[in-house]
Amino acid sequence: MSKAANLELIEVQNKLGKKLSPYRFQHSIGVQYTAAALAMKYNIDINKALLAGLLHDCAKYLSGEEIYEKCVKYGIEITKEEEAQPHLLHGKLGAYYAKEKYGVTDEDILNAITYHTTGRPNMSLLEKILYIADYIEPNRKVISGLDEIRRYAFDDIDKAVVYKIKNMNGYLLSKDIKLEGISLDTYNYYIG
Repeated sequence: MSKAANLELIEVQNKLGKKLSPYRFQHSIGVQYTAAALAMKYNIDINKALLAGLLHDCAKYLSGEEIYEKCVKYGIEITKEEEAQPHLLHGKLGAYYAKEKYGVTDEDILNAITYHTTGRPNMSLLEKILYIADYIEPNRKVISGLDEIRRYAFDDIDKAVVYKIKNMNGYLLSKDIKLEGISLDTYNYYIG
């Protein structure tokens, strides 16, 4: 990492640390380093992974209602799925904040932040890495299937994506929640 990139990352960490709760900030640091480890494994730009991991939840200091209101204010597209579950919008608002408040212009980073919760069909490698890193970072509470996904993540990222989607779908079905919208599209793309 260049000295300039390292200084930029420290500056973003300091700024973000003032916005997020200690728990959310610790999670973001965990995702940042997990994404960097996966980037090393899969030979992609580590700096992009570090920045995407750090900023993925940069809008999560707001409530679901506040996130929804900000998305309306900034003209961010809201699907029916997101209207019913406004917390899903934190990725879209996070990408907007990453660009407007933190100066991120790289579309791959912005897309990774946008889709880190729902995924999307035909994700880039960075998008897959962030999608998985958010789920497996070391501070995550232990949930069913987590150990398997952690193992798959460093062996076959596509297998980890499929396993995470199946695991999440099983969890949602147990809560009587159906996949909809982009989450369903992601499921169908990777499973179907």
